[in-house]
Amino acid sequence: MISFLVGVIEEKRENLLVIDVNGIGFELNVSNNTLVSLPYQGESAKIYTYMAVREDGVSLFGFSTVEERELFYKLITVNGVGPKMAISILSGLSISDLTVAIANEDTKLLSKIKGLGKKTAERICLELKDKITALAFGNAEQNSSYDINYDEDAVQMATDTLISLGISKNEAYMLARANAGNNATAEEIISKSLRGYKG
Repeated sequence: MISFLVGVIEEKRENLLVIDVNGIGFELNVSNNTLVSLPYQGESAKIYTYMAVREDGVSLFGFSTVEERELFYKLITVNGVGPKMAISILSGLSISDLTVAIANEDTKLLSKIKGLGKKTAERICLELKDKITALAFGNAEQNSSYDINYDEDAVQMATDTLISLGISKNEAYMLARANAGNNATAEEIISKSLRGYKG
């Protein structure tokens, strides 16, 4: 089992990362949360990993934080949620928003995630709400400026603008959401997002 990799980022694109570890290029499936938080191409990074071994091959999944990997582990215990679906779910919301949504059984919000149907969202809430309640509300307190006092319309406007600039839908939303604290306007969100965008 490979627990983590430390190397130079060679390539970043939606849900995929290539990292050079001493001349060997490892291809990892990653969430857009992880992509946004990583340094630029050519810079060094530490990636926590999960290796999925199946009859048709071996896949590596990468995470920028231990917390994200722990949530991934929980998601793949749910019937019908495989590793790739878990990565899609982690791409759809921030870790704090996702854990709070599950703890509050907010299936409406979860169902907005690309590829996640209502029945699977309900199953995730049913099976995981008790396992992550403490994590969810701990994250909510730590990220209160992130989760409270933001303008959803401004976030949507900023997201649309970032998409028009060539940023993927999920990544654009994550950037906008992360920079939407204190009721920031769409213009403020876009400006902050572009300053923090690592391509």
